[in-house]
Amino acid sequence: MSESAYVDHPMLAEGVIEARQYQLQLAAAAREDHTLVCLPTGLGKTTVSLLVTAYRLADDAGGKSLLLAPTKPLVEQHAAFYREALQIPDEEIVVFTGETRPDDRAEMWNDARVVVATPQVVENDLVGGRIGLEEVVHCTFDECHRATGDYAYTYIAERYHADALNPLVTAMSASPGGNEEDIQTVCENLGVRNVEVMTEDDADVGEHTYDTDVQWERIELPEQVIEVRDAINEVIEDRLEKLRELGVTRVSSPDVSQKDLNKIRAKLQELIDNDQSEGYQGMSVHAEVMKLRRAVELVETQSVESVRRYFERQRNAARSSGASKASQRLVSEPKVKEAMRKADDFDGLHPKFRRARMLLAETLGIEEGERVIVFTESRDTAEALTDFLGEHFDTQRFVGQGDADGSDGMTQKEQRETLDRFRSGEFEVLVSTSVAEEGLDVPEVDLVLFFEPVPTAIRSVQRKGRTGRQTEGKVVVLMAEDTRDEAYFWISQRREQEMEDELRELKGVADDIEGDLGESQRALDDYGDEEADDASETATAATSDDTQPAEADGGSAAGAGDGQAGLTDFDAPDPDDVAESEDDEGVAARADSGDEESVEVVVDQRELDSNIARDLSKRDEVETRLETLSVGDYVLSDRVAVERKSHADFLDTLLGGDRSIFEQAKDLTRHYTRPVLLLEGDGDLYAERNVHPNAIRATLSSLAVDWGISVVQTRGEDDTAEMIQTIAEREQTDNDREVSAHGEKAAKTLGEQQEYVVSSIADIGPVTARSLLEEFGTVEAVMTAREDDLTEADGVGQVTAERIREVVGSDYQPDA
Repeated sequence: MSESAYVDHPMLAEGVIEARQYQLQLAAAAREDHTLVCLPTGLGKTTVSLLVTAYRLADDAGGKSLLLAPTKPLVEQHAAFYREALQIPDEEIVVFTGETRPDDRAEMWNDARVVVATPQVVENDLVGGRIGLEEVVHCTFDECHRATGDYAYTYIAERYHADALNPLVTAMSASPGGNEEDIQTVCENLGVRNVEVMTEDDADVGEHTYDTDVQWERIELPEQVIEVRDAINEVIEDRLEKLRELGVTRVSSPDVSQKDLNKIRAKLQELIDNDQSEGYQGMSVHAEVMKLRRAVELVETQSVESVRRYFERQRNAARSSGASKASQRLVSEPKVKEAMRKADDFDGLHPKFRRARMLLAETLGIEEGERVIVFTESRDTAEALTDFLGEHFDTQRFVGQGDADGSDGMTQKEQRETLDRFRSGEFEVLVSTSVAEEGLDVPEVDLVLFFEPVPTAIRSVQRKGRTGRQTEGKVVVLMAEDTRDEAYFWISQRREQEMEDELRELKGVADDIEGDLGESQRALDDYGDEEADDASETATAATSDDTQPAEADGGSAAGAGDGQAGLTDFDAPDPDDVAESEDDEGVAARADSGDEESVEVVVDQRELDSNIARDLSKRDEVETRLETLSVGDYVLSDRVAVERKSHADFLDTLLGGDRSIFEQAKDLTRHYTRPVLLLEGDGDLYAERNVHPNAIRATLSSLAVDWGISVVQTRGEDDTAEMIQTIAEREQTDNDREVSAHGEKAAKTLGEQQEYVVSSIADIGPVTARSLLEEFGTVEAVMTAREDDLTEADGVGQVTAERIREVVGSDYQPDA
């Protein structure tokens, strides 16, 4: 390829980025506004984002770029690509994952120009106040179809639009949603106003793709496998009859759908909520049905080996302490034992295995192909396939990082090395679970083999994107006859067609969607809370003009330019193309607002399960800090800690939960002189459970009178956040109190003081401190222990051990 066929830009390494016209067109459009880029998998969505990043960083020497991706391997891959393609020192392109220490991330953030991260880490750092988004001039959300519900993308986008001085969002996906409503939801959640779609129907895109042939192959099950299935189905029928007797279902067929099972569970929950013991009995039976249904699915569609391993795990679970009644009944059921015996006696292979071997032989042998990917839903099947195919082909597995049910996961390094070796041709068959679906740069292959159909359009499109990139590719889906595979086949066919139609229609209705987004409650001109804006206007009308919010430079998008998408347009970024807009913060002005200083709220890490910490972190008047608190959920001063309980949580503590409310009261009052219990819920506390009202009243009165704890009622999470801020302002602003996560009381027992000393080392927290003291016996022994010895304590890994030794053994540095 000639030099002129590469993109020439001062921020780009020479001869790296191929000049593809469709990518340049998309990049030019994405420079002008917050944009959703829809492009088939494997055609360089990341390149589009990189081009926009190069433009934005060239235009703002002090700016940063943030690229978010849902998995660690994908983050590593993007970082490697950016280091190769951008004229930026490698050390200024940094990776943030859960493996990076929080304190290190804060320092790295300050020095970086490009940060590539998983969203959960960035969310935690934003809530904890470790990083700020003010200087981020380009934020990319990769695999943006995840931006729904409480996924971290939604929170980060809201913070970005509110905090950044000159924000620009690029959202990327090959499959942003199953219908127009889903796509609009993603756009609204990310603050996107422009939608750009290209499909393989576009001429210049088609130049870089080849046909992908999809074949569906029906596989007949042998009689022995059917016998194992039928034995399990008999037990399912029996358990469904018990649920019918409870009146929660009319379903009797063992082919019960997940939708029906969800309905049954909801009805059982209603019984439990009404304090009917039948609900608990039914839930246990329901759990059995779920386990049995999974066993049927494994034996039908995966392998007999996978169901053997599944039954073995159920046996082990039933023998363990605290085993559920569902697990114990399951393994003791005669029909299940019969199915187990039949599975153990079966010495053959699921016919899918033999067909997979034949397809690989045809592709790699007769057709002289080079690489094949085999996808399966089950890690057990992935391991069995790797062993089986490895007898005939050079085969490696690719699975997620978590260890699951006796199966070791792969570390991030192992994942990266495996993909690098596959890409370089060191082995020819990659057997992968779903971890390789989303965006990972698995090289083009000659065959993608699905061991089972994929029932969602997003996953299916992602997987098919691994073939048909630079050569004609083939996709084969194996489908066991008269099994759930066939149901998934029809679902997959329907949803995939819907996705293809949606992307094509999206090209025609993009303007309509953009118009709808303009009227949306999450449109950028009123991105904050509408009620808060109303409150702000009311408060402003009653105060002097000097409380009006000032306009700020830096709008929501890059400049308009002339809309052209050629190389010349990209090579000559115009610094004046940055649009200015009003800095609309969308935060309510408080009635007594003025030039107030912000207050600090220390939040326990476990409170991230709620939205309260996220809500507080979005407020200009509040700075949040994350810690692992030994006492309370929120610390608001040296004397005030807050324990938050929903009505259900509070009642659980009265009914024998993990810790009684009085144990928690003892800890609160020992460390803080003004502890607060927030009772959260808008229902009737006395009517939620079968607890006598007098018992509830006695508990509340004891907490208030005997323990000196203030009990405050809030209606929900929003009200709780308001109350926490109000108390923090009263303590820190009105009473000039400082925040102390350890409280102001000094009257601790010797053991508590020892735990306090150890827990303060590198902020390891109270649980790890107790584990270390139990292992070594004294504080002195902990302090002098070697790094290898420290890892012998429960909960202490290599990273924690290194941090302890660093703090204990390093020279004192007062300014560090």
